[in-house]
Amino acid sequence: MPEINAEAPLFKVLPPLSLYIHIPWCVKKCPYCDFNSHVAGPELPEQDYVNALLADLENDLSFVQGRPLTSIFFGGGTPSLFSAHYIGNLLDNIAKKVHFSDSIEITLEANPGTFEQQKFADFRNTGINRLSIGIQSFDDLQLQKLGRIHNSAEAHRAIGMAQQAGFDNFNLDLMHGLPGQSVDEALADLQIAIDFAPQHLSWYQLTIEANTEFYKHPPRLPTDDARWQIFQQGQALLAEHNFQQYEVSAYSQPDKASRHNLNYWRFGDYLGIGAGAHGKISQLSTNGQTKLVRTRKTRTPKDYLNAIGPSRIIETIDSEDIAVEFIMNALRLNEGFTLEEFERATSLPGTELSSGIKQATAKRLLEIDKLGRLKPTQNGRLFLDDLVALFI
Repeated sequence: MPEINAEAPLFKVLPPLSLYIHIPWCVKKCPYCDFNSHVAGPELPEQDYVNALLADLENDLSFVQGRPLTSIFFGGGTPSLFSAHYIGNLLDNIAKKVHFSDSIEITLEANPGTFEQQKFADFRNTGINRLSIGIQSFDDLQLQKLGRIHNSAEAHRAIGMAQQAGFDNFNLDLMHGLPGQSVDEALADLQIAIDFAPQHLSWYQLTIEANTEFYKHPPRLPTDDARWQIFQQGQALLAEHNFQQYEVSAYSQPDKASRHNLNYWRFGDYLGIGAGAHGKISQLSTNGQTKLVRTRKTRTPKDYLNAIGPSRIIETIDSEDIAVEFIMNALRLNEGFTLEEFERATSLPGTELSSGIKQATAKRLLEIDKLGRLKPTQNGRLFLDDLVALFI
């Protein structure tokens, strides 16, 4: 059992700061999607939305507390629906308000079928230095079942365009356990993705979420045994090609893990601007007290654009929730965490975790390495919900 300090430390240094920007529009709502996304009309209100984003950021500037941005992530929706002109204009104005770190990672989510070669090159010229391309599958039948607007040929073409535009750091989003998908079909999908030599792969199992079309009309998914075989054989295939799993569904080449997502999972701070965006901020105070707050913004694009004055809601995170939220994030990472990292990130004593650690190690869901890092075991990663529940 690692040594546990009896007293909660104070924040000495604020954690790194990232920025999430939500672009809520897409061409079509996919039947599995439960994100805050809305079908775009014939014209996007790009200028109005950029103005609203900048006003939103202005309202959150007190949360920056002198820190540079280490990463920016454009999510959605489909951010690549926006023109490079407006993305560039937004980045230029953000840089006037908040300092960018010298090695800042700026990621844009893009979907095949929503761009052309010149648009990719223009995105690169705005400062976007990482793409996350939503492929989901290279199988035309599966793409139809998933309600995607692109086909396999367009997926191939989009990746080629990204490479030709100079993107040497990109992620491919790929699902497995799709309706009626066999083990061989899932592995063939994965092999195609690997053959494109991306620096990062998000490879995750389709789950049926509430408030989706798939929830109302569930598709026939592979059996548990088939999904287990897909997972095991896929893990081996990825390892064979030097992809290192660093999170439950994230795999990267060495030193190419997503810095933005790592900041989430390591319980760093992030501002969230845009319709429905969330943020998490650590706050220092002069009397030695510290607190963590969550922010959330007006959800629907129409209300967000029409908001008069502040459109955010700020909620203080209770101490018991802070510990659980830290655990839910940190245990997604293969690297796990130390009690010192827990104390520094939450301003809570490590004793908060004593019971959970004891139960989790006894059940062999958690292990403690020679350096005192608490890491999920292989079973802990497979049964992550059961592991986290021991700390609640």
